[in-house]
Amino acid sequence: MSRRTKTRPIQRFSRQIIISHWWNATAFFILYLSGLPLYTEWFDFLYVFFGGPENARLVHRVFAVVICLPIVFMLLFDRKGFFHWIKSIFTWSKRDIQFLLAFPKEFFGRNPKYPPQDFYNGGEKLNSLLQILCIGMLVISGFIMWLPDFFPQFLVRWAFPMHNIGFGLAAAVVVGHIYLSIGHPNSRVSMQGMTKGYVPEWYAEEHHGKWYEELKEQERKKQGAETQDAQGKQAVSQ
Repeated sequence: MSRRTKTRPIQRFSRQIIISHWWNATAFFILYLSGLPLYTEWFDFLYVFFGGPENARLVHRVFAVVICLPIVFMLLFDRKGFFHWIKSIFTWSKRDIQFLLAFPKEFFGRNPKYPPQDFYNGGEKLNSLLQILCIGMLVISGFIMWLPDFFPQFLVRWAFPMHNIGFGLAAAVVVGHIYLSIGHPNSRVSMQGMTKGYVPEWYAEEHHGKWYEELKEQERKKQGAETQDAQGKQAVSQ
């Protein structure tokens, strides 16, 4: 039987993680659109969507705060999921490197066999680390630019190029993330994880094999315990 006939839904993400993801994505795109005309006059036409330059600056500052709040949300409502994510993305093994080395083949249309991956595979770990780096650069430099009187002038001068670099890098990361999420034929099914919370069984097996096997082992143990319980009840009834 082909793996891709295994369409049983496997839960990946909690509702809190899904909310946090789309909260972060919405804030990023509003920051991106409000920041473009502030960055270059080529995008001055975007001011019309914000009611002028002053409103665009206000929106940009408001959503600079908003994009930091998903962390607070996760710590309040899904601390376990948050710390699992943090621990996972900073825990690397040989399998993760092998995944990254094999991934270009999949990106260009082939079907490489990946070493069994954890709940977050090597690509997702790298993407998360890059997003943390980009948002960190943008938030720190943006805060300095927002309140320049509170910082030494050399930091203020460095804040502007740091913000620009973070802006460009973040845009590149997001474009790649969107393509893999909704455009690439092998991985776009992963979007279901961030809309419904579930992915097909075949996708979990192909892209998260180690985690998938752990789930199967848990299911086998649960079924074995239920069978023993049923046999025990039957023996008692007799």
